[in-house]
Amino acid sequence: MQTSMKHTPLTLIRIFVVLVMAISICLPCVAKDNESSKAAEQEDTISTETELPLTQIKNFAEIFTRIKRFYVEPVSDEQLLEHAVNGMLNGLDPHSVYLKGEKYDDLNEDTTGRFGGLGIEVVMERGYVKVVTPVDDTPAANAGIRTGDLIVKIDGEALAGLSLRESTNRMRGEPGTSISMTILRDGEAEPIEIELIRAVIRQASVKRRRLSDSIGYIRISQFQLDTAEKFRKELAQIKSIESFAGLVLDLRNNPGGLLTAAVSISDAFIDSGVIVSTKGRIEESDQSYVASPTDLIAGKPIVVLINGGSASASEIVAGALQDSQRAILVGQETFGKGSVQSVMEITEDEAIKLTTSRYYTPSGQSIQANGIQPDIEIAQRYPSGEELDENRIKERDLPKSLKNKDTKRDNTKENKAAQQSQEIKDLLSADYQLFEAYKLMQGLILFDSRRAAKN
Repeated sequence: MQTSMKHTPLTLIRIFVVLVMAISICLPCVAKDNESSKAAEQEDTISTETELPLTQIKNFAEIFTRIKRFYVEPVSDEQLLEHAVNGMLNGLDPHSVYLKGEKYDDLNEDTTGRFGGLGIEVVMERGYVKVVTPVDDTPAANAGIRTGDLIVKIDGEALAGLSLRESTNRMRGEPGTSISMTILRDGEAEPIEIELIRAVIRQASVKRRRLSDSIGYIRISQFQLDTAEKFRKELAQIKSIESFAGLVLDLRNNPGGLLTAAVSISDAFIDSGVIVSTKGRIEESDQSYVASPTDLIAGKPIVVLINGGSASASEIVAGALQDSQRAILVGQETFGKGSVQSVMEITEDEAIKLTTSRYYTPSGQSIQANGIQPDIEIAQRYPSGEELDENRIKERDLPKSLKNKDTKRDNTKENKAAQQSQEIKDLLSADYQLFEAYKLMQGLILFDSRRAAKN
């Protein structure tokens, strides 16, 4: 049975032209690296005669008509146009998306650090939902979910054929409710069943410890709205210790977040020069963020821990500290997400998140697809000795990820033991990379003390 069309092809062309023009006009943007950067207000009238491919628009209208008439089930104009917008954005790169309703709300949840679910960062890879990283102190992390795990079933139902959004929606639910996940793990012959309890995720993005009397440790798990403020408070607590002589900054498995937070944290240690710059196709995308003339720890040594789960904003911090010769990076190559997404509001509950520029480190290197190379490469190991990051997914592995024509950067790059609590000893024995960073920091402090004594 054929359905009748309400719109002629000419009317549909007009609808599509209006749609394209609405998206093409650059509205006031709140740029988020999840991400974030501010784009200027811009009004740009587009000439349909010179810029819109009218032949293709006519073809679009014809396809639209045939879907309306012949598709096996009724479908509304709104649904088809929404699918078209999704297709335009999804075809660009993995990070450009159409946000409507819950999707728009989810974006705001990510920047405030409070949301319901399991606490897990995932991507779609070759039809599978793959774990990028479990978030600290969440049901996923506590249940033993690992980077690289493939989630194939939720509550016994296969995820094959579902979109990433549909899959993640199944992971969400009322706090306190149970969920079972079937995962495939490299090295395991059989699928693994894991039971989890959903929770309201109130993620503390900054945590502080003392590794010894002289060595402080700060872990940043994500760059949120209040991360920079919390970081400076925790840093002040560490600095208040009279014997403080060096800092270990842990950015491992940090998926990124707000650009402003990353710049502020980098600025805490860099007292001159560019922290990060962005470059895009339009003038408003080209920005440089310059350090203020203050180093909050007065040049004391810093060791930064990174790995394949360190992405985006965390790569900005690592790259800025490395290029400024302000820190030594220890761990493994980072994820390689060096692009900026600007969130452009269309209506109150509708927006697009569009990739508008790339990040560049102070030396002018693009992070995109290449990532940041550690000065000292050390693979993480489980207590059994098994390497953790061997098959970790990177930005360059994602379908349609932006390429980088730049060559990969070449980074060839007797202290009395302080009393430690059993908790710190256990932490260091269980975390090989942190242990090596701690030993390196001991050496740096010793070197600084000898140099100071000589002078």
